[in-house]
Amino acid sequence: AGVARELGVLNHCEVTEQQWAPYKQTIKDEFPVEIQADEACTHYAGRIIRGINVKATSPLWMLERLRRGGIRGLSPVVDITNYVMLELGQPMHAFDLNKLCGKIDIRYANNGEKITLLDGKSIELQENALVIADDSKLLALAGIMGGEESAVDDSTNDIFLESAFFRPEVIAGKARGYGLHTDSSHRFERGVDTQLQVHAIERATELILEVCGGDVGPVLEHKTASHPEEATPIHLRSERIKRVLGIEMADEEVTEIFQRLGMEVKVYPDGWLVKSPSFRFDIQIEADLLEEVVRVFGYNNIPRTKPSYHAIVQTQPESENPLNLLKNCLVNRGYFEAISYSFVDPKWQKILDPEAETIALANPLSSEMSVMRTTMLAGLLNALKHNVNRQHSRVRLFETGLCFRPQGEEAGKSVVETMLQEPMFAGVICGDLNAEQWADKSRKVDYFDIKADVEALLSFSAAESVFEAVDNSAQHPALHPGQSACIKQNDEIIGWIGALHPEVQKALDIDQRVFVFELKQSAVLTNGIPEFSALSKFPEVRRDLAILVDEKIPVADILSVINETSSDLVKETQLFDIYQGKGVGEGTKSVAFGLILQEFSRTLTDNEVDTEIENIVSTLNQQFAATLRE
Repeated sequence: AGVARELGVLNHCEVTEQQWAPYKQTIKDEFPVEIQADEACTHYAGRIIRGINVKATSPLWMLERLRRGGIRGLSPVVDITNYVMLELGQPMHAFDLNKLCGKIDIRYANNGEKITLLDGKSIELQENALVIADDSKLLALAGIMGGEESAVDDSTNDIFLESAFFRPEVIAGKARGYGLHTDSSHRFERGVDTQLQVHAIERATELILEVCGGDVGPVLEHKTASHPEEATPIHLRSERIKRVLGIEMADEEVTEIFQRLGMEVKVYPDGWLVKSPSFRFDIQIEADLLEEVVRVFGYNNIPRTKPSYHAIVQTQPESENPLNLLKNCLVNRGYFEAISYSFVDPKWQKILDPEAETIALANPLSSEMSVMRTTMLAGLLNALKHNVNRQHSRVRLFETGLCFRPQGEEAGKSVVETMLQEPMFAGVICGDLNAEQWADKSRKVDYFDIKADVEALLSFSAAESVFEAVDNSAQHPALHPGQSACIKQNDEIIGWIGALHPEVQKALDIDQRVFVFELKQSAVLTNGIPEFSALSKFPEVRRDLAILVDEKIPVADILSVINETSSDLVKETQLFDIYQGKGVGEGTKSVAFGLILQEFSRTLTDNEVDTEIENIVSTLNQQFAATLRE
């Protein structure tokens, strides 16, 4: 039917749609049907046909057409349902009525349920598999293949003929998940005409009575409230045609193309309001209508024009860092850029970011790529595992991209229009610190190695960045509780850094320690305009300060107090030693800082330097009970 319509459109011929009037019923038998999964199966039709002759021979013309369609003949009933599928595009199935028990139920499988299919293959089903069942057994894997226990065979006299509409997103990927591919699944996962089910049953009934004989019961229909009856009209703007195609088309020509395609058209001053027929369920947006117009008009009929180029010199604001500058920073530190899909495995997503609400894809490529990522780590960790499994002893990867989070519902807007898309910068390292060489023995990477890489990135930012440990209640779920930190700018968390959580590393099945970071791009893309500071002509003074403090006090807190207490004389504070052991009491550590002091207009006196150091030591003693190490 689809080929005939296409030939009619391209050759300006009117196509006469075949119509089959409802068959006059000779019996009143009905079989009860219940649809539990009403969001997955929105229309189910069926009828009983009794007294058929399954030993009849399929006509040669039908067998030949099936052969040309790549389908071999099996039995008259199966041949007829296959033929109607090729003729109309609606997959169908016939059950042996005497093998059915109770009622037919369209539902999702229970986890671990098993079914033996027509090809003899027995499979164990997952909970997301849509099935057709009766009161005692599974009859079919919906939209994919029938079951062996309800199959039509040489002893069959009565059949239940069914035709249904299953939503494409429910069937998509399921056949591949069980190692199957059938003509039925191929069509259902791409979509079928929503109004074709009863039409197909009447056509199949005509052929069955013609070939096998029998008595016909009434067609029993079940439609759910969510079944799409009519397509939503789509607005195509005339200026859109001109902008995309580069040509002006007469309004009458565009209208005539839509009418030839079987669409309902209303003409408006700025364009057309078009409603597609039920068999063109693929028409969803304005771009689809535009594609139909140019396809029928003819790509070769679009006049050739010489390409023109208007050079526009774009300057980078001095207060912004180009993304490539940041990428090159990591490349120069031994990283490789990775590019992964924005959609990830929901299982990994749950492990890495369990509290985050995700956006599920309507038509995923597979069940392992069915949700949009809320963190960049999923793709990077998969890439890292791929490299480690191939014996790479040193892996350093980074990636830039968007993370996606839903922002609640707004009237008249889709999830895509309201979701938050945040640019992120992430990296992962494991293995040896340096590439193997003769002059130096390498060691394994640690937290401070990746911290140095992140500090190199943050050096491009105008804002001051702080690495801050957090308590267990606020920990990142994917990071080690004792070996991770949040990264803050102006008291706002802009990222995370640390070792991978042991449970996550166990799930990743890697025996090496893995360290990761993830930053908001906005935190490193904004740069302050540098200001010139004159250099002092007078000498600087260095004083080393070794203090004893409780081992639980973070060095960052000590450094923060020193910076807050110091006057303008202290130009720089450097941590150069941390020691625990002989000569230092248990539970205590020695922390040594080098303080650089300098005055712009004169040479500092010893008295000024001593006063500054005494003030710092006094404050440290008050804050942390710190004492000078002898």
